[in-house]
Amino acid sequence: MSATADPALPVDLRSDTLTRPTEAMRAAMARAEVGDDVYGEDPTVRELEERVAALLGHEAALFTPTGSMANVLAVSLVVSPGQEVLCESSAHIARAELGAHAAIGGVTMRTWTHPRGGVDLEAVRALHAPEMGPFFVRTAAISVENTHNFAGGAVLPLADLQSLRTFADETGTALHLDGARLWNAHVATGEPLAAYGALVDVAAVCLSKGLGAPVGSLVVGSAAAMTEARVRRKRLGGGMRQVGVLAAAGLHALDHHVERLAEDHAHARLLAEAVGVDPAGVETNIVVWQHPDAASVVARAAELGVRLATVGPRTVRLVTHLGVTRADAERAAVVLARLA
Repeated sequence: MSATADPALPVDLRSDTLTRPTEAMRAAMARAEVGDDVYGEDPTVRELEERVAALLGHEAALFTPTGSMANVLAVSLVVSPGQEVLCESSAHIARAELGAHAAIGGVTMRTWTHPRGGVDLEAVRALHAPEMGPFFVRTAAISVENTHNFAGGAVLPLADLQSLRTFADETGTALHLDGARLWNAHVATGEPLAAYGALVDVAAVCLSKGLGAPVGSLVVGSAAAMTEARVRRKRLGGGMRQVGVLAAAGLHALDHHVERLAEDHAHARLLAEAVGVDPAGVETNIVVWQHPDAASVVARAAELGVRLATVGPRTVRLVTHLGVTRADAERAAVVLARLA
């Protein structure tokens, strides 16, 4: 179901956001029934929202143009201005959303560090700040990321999330899930999406990464929360009109592109072995390769027809996706093995 390999074209492993709609997806978009979504009258959007909410075990969902907007909305629903959210130090909301939670939501963050981007419950307990009067910021929510981007697509164990849910209930703290790649965690573990979703108060999931849609993410939560999120989305300029043409791509992706994520995971392990990363530690579609000069190896790989990305001066990231066939992965592996 992946794109056809073309040896004349570079193998682009910079991100799984680089996918392009398949012909079948384009056809689904072209025939989508549409309406004005600001009025809540786009039937294709409503179908997508209802379906994703049900998959994650929640009452409702809201379609947004981007994952960052989805996260900003989700966090703002559980953290008021002047309160804080706790998260892992390399979490996407802390590292890669341009400070939006502070700039837009007035939210502060404190972080713990985990080598796999996971939950360190003792660190969370130590960081957590209950209401302590007019001098200290109160912890309103804890955020987790599954899979964890900068930890190499690591899957958050369900047991860790269950333990965190128990702590959150004990302390009256909300849980936010950045599930941009939750689909990958679901395929890698076999755990139902609802098993993850039901343990959090709000979540965000993305359609334009592994699922291959051209645009779109969803916020998921209670019906009341999504009513408020719709207002806040409009305030941020995210009210969209006949957006069913985009929602149709998401529906097509849910029908056809979820289970095939296993192919991406297999391709990532192949690439990991080529660069000397233990493939047993590559759970999904992201490989983090430590190299003493990341910029130079990325430049050299580009000359040889393989595009990579740096995410630090000594860190190279390789991401497999719908646009990378087995033949592409094998061709890239030959090049990367030479460079490694």
